[in-house]
Amino acid sequence: MTPEEKIGQLVQPELAELTPEDVRAYKIGSALNGAGIWPGGNRHADPADWVKTVDLYWEAAEAAYADRPFRVPFMWATDAVHGHNNVYGATIFPHNIGLGAARDPELLRRIGAATAREIAATGMDWTFAPTVTVPRDRRWGRYYEGWSEDPELVHAYAGEMVAGLQGGGGPEGLTAGARVISCVKHWVADGGTAQGGDRGTCFASEELVRNLHAAGFVSGLAAGAQSVMASFSSWENPANYDHSPHHGPPYNAKVHGSRYLLTDVLKRAMGFDGIVISDWDAHAEVSGCSVGNANYALNAGLDVLMVAGREAWQSVYRNALAGLRDGEIPASRIDDAVTRVLRVKMRAGLWERPRPRDRVLTHDTAVLGCAEHRALAREAVRKSVVLLKHTGGVLPLPRSSRVLVAGSGADAIQKQTGGWTLTWQGNDVELPDLPGAVTMAGAVREITGEGRCTVDPFPGTVDPTAHDVALVVIGEDSYAEMRGTVKPWRSLAYSELKASYARDLETLRRLRAAGLRVVTVMLTGRPLYTTEEINLSDAFAVAWLPGTEAGGITDVLFAGPDGERAHDFRGRLGFTWPGSRRASAANRIPPHIPGYRVPPEEQEPAGEHAPLFPYGYGLSLDDPDPHRHPLPLDTFEDTAPPPPAAGPLPVLGAGCGSGSGSGYRFRIGGHNTWSRVDVSPEEPVDCLIVRSEPCGPDDPPGALTFAFKGYPVAFVYAERPEPDAQPLDLRGYAEDGGRLAFRVRIGEPPSRPLLLACHDDYPAQPGLDLTERLAVLEPGRWHELAVPLAELAELGMDLRHVDVPFMLYTEGTAVVSVAEVRWLPGGEE
Repeated sequence: MTPEEKIGQLVQPELAELTPEDVRAYKIGSALNGAGIWPGGNRHADPADWVKTVDLYWEAAEAAYADRPFRVPFMWATDAVHGHNNVYGATIFPHNIGLGAARDPELLRRIGAATAREIAATGMDWTFAPTVTVPRDRRWGRYYEGWSEDPELVHAYAGEMVAGLQGGGGPEGLTAGARVISCVKHWVADGGTAQGGDRGTCFASEELVRNLHAAGFVSGLAAGAQSVMASFSSWENPANYDHSPHHGPPYNAKVHGSRYLLTDVLKRAMGFDGIVISDWDAHAEVSGCSVGNANYALNAGLDVLMVAGREAWQSVYRNALAGLRDGEIPASRIDDAVTRVLRVKMRAGLWERPRPRDRVLTHDTAVLGCAEHRALAREAVRKSVVLLKHTGGVLPLPRSSRVLVAGSGADAIQKQTGGWTLTWQGNDVELPDLPGAVTMAGAVREITGEGRCTVDPFPGTVDPTAHDVALVVIGEDSYAEMRGTVKPWRSLAYSELKASYARDLETLRRLRAAGLRVVTVMLTGRPLYTTEEINLSDAFAVAWLPGTEAGGITDVLFAGPDGERAHDFRGRLGFTWPGSRRASAANRIPPHIPGYRVPPEEQEPAGEHAPLFPYGYGLSLDDPDPHRHPLPLDTFEDTAPPPPAAGPLPVLGAGCGSGSGSGYRFRIGGHNTWSRVDVSPEEPVDCLIVRSEPCGPDDPPGALTFAFKGYPVAFVYAERPEPDAQPLDLRGYAEDGGRLAFRVRIGEPPSRPLLLACHDDYPAQPGLDLTERLAVLEPGRWHELAVPLAELAELGMDLRHVDVPFMLYTEGTAVVSVAEVRWLPGGEE
């Protein structure tokens, strides 16, 4: 192979940033479709559309080798993490946190096999699953991607899921039937980051990393997994610090740049001979790399580079080629990486497979969402529901019951399906986006009929004689990755996370006061403090993130058609349940691991971290409830009054430049380019996602123009430059009509909603959509906008802890100028 052909095998661009012509010109070896990216931008693209798309790229790769004595087949990858979740009409299984509660490894194998059939039916070859993390902190936004806090359960599950996806018997199973290449991720200790920081640092001994966080990789690789994805996070072993004045570790702490973890441990010590692939643009966070240069990470041991943006992947390609030619990257390292790619393609039988449109399985696209797979998903839901409280024999409910279905999750499919469902965050999907999906309200109606089912998420006055029982469905809004991470200073009480969650608690209080029997079902991606909600319920069950098959929940809540119990509760907690609003840490001590000694940081926690319900807890209908009710409440309350607003707070304006004088600087960031870029008040700054430039002399002093390029998600924001700056309590500004005011000029109207936020350094909570406010403004002219801070507070932005007093973000294109940004107390102009 030529150097160009070799490097082409090592770069994996994303569908939206890659054309078939690119595949032919660069001899690209693989591609992926990211969450929320579909053929032609159509979220309802059907399986046949996907087959046609994959086939075009496959054909281009064949054409690239038409004049060569050999050919290298193309490989298509996708993030199918709870079913083939990026594709319209596919079966959506519960997220991992629910499957962990099911305590059924064989179920995992069947789900893996069903998912593989649906992936193969769309012409794809490779999935970035399973996630084998062992989450340790409930604040982490990816907590629900883990099966359990117990590595023993993760070890038992990982091999079964790999076997289901790839076929049993190791890598040889890939060539038999509808199987796809699996990928265990994220190597390693992504679930152990300090304070649950997404892409943060795990500070732990190597013994702890090996015996706790690597458990799923041990069984996954033993089952024949052919790829491993490196973690965005870092690992620092205090024992490896050299105690020199700089007090730093003697190696690159980022896993993507760690030769020790990628090469010495994974490849050599563990004997892994498959592909080590990077996460989405993660090489850019490695010291010595940039968005367009991944040479250091290649040398560390990455084999395939997942690079999103068009300019970025082409730059990575050119720099890798130059590095190979000038000796920066040894030829042996490139040959090793290419050998691994070709080995996996050979084991997967890709040389023998016909083009995607001619494969047997792509002629049977009806397998997506078929009755057999939907029944399997419903079984998984039924087995995963954990009953935490049951008093008074309220369950199972008679099918003739008159049911009031209430709560924020009563008829909200997003709360059931969670992130990574058709789109990245999963928070913009509706029932038409998920054919056949059933919400809790729909599942109840199927049992009771329309006449005996009343759906009212937040009922006012309630007539207890009109209903036999209230089924209250509460739960977290959909999120993925860092958007779901809870900041260390925030409460982990469900009702204190968002205003809409507080309404659920008020609804429970109202129903209890009305004398109704109450059954509560919680939809959540992590255990949260819900003791008062449990006390207000006659029965309380956790359904996690069950997906589209809410009938699996009603299977255990209601009696069968004959009036007898149809199914019992089988789910058992895979994570300890907190008894305090401040309890963030996992409680499970890893059991029965040969040679494992419990380190000090994993000793049994007490006090605020003591669990309300232990690992493995869960009631069956015949079990007497072991607790005396009501359960003890955490009485801690943050009653500190808000400090008064000390006059206007300038963020950008006259004499401030890009923050100097006001104490704030402006920066650019985004999901796909995690590195932050400072905005210069003197000259343009052009990065992959946003271009910033100072405005002219006739514009307001310090004004800046931002051109968003439609590279989701892109944001510009203000923050204080000190790395250890503490958040400010700005609640006083929201009193008496305080506002966040700024001047704005629209150069190019936003193609997607432009949102305003103020909290931490990423839109981890909902922003305020400015679409209607901007639509009435005359383009090309300066206008004053003053947004009541009460609106931001109502959305759930925590004004007690403001890192970022001003942020604009969008997933679309826009050209927007801003000036004179300031917080105004009530009464100030």
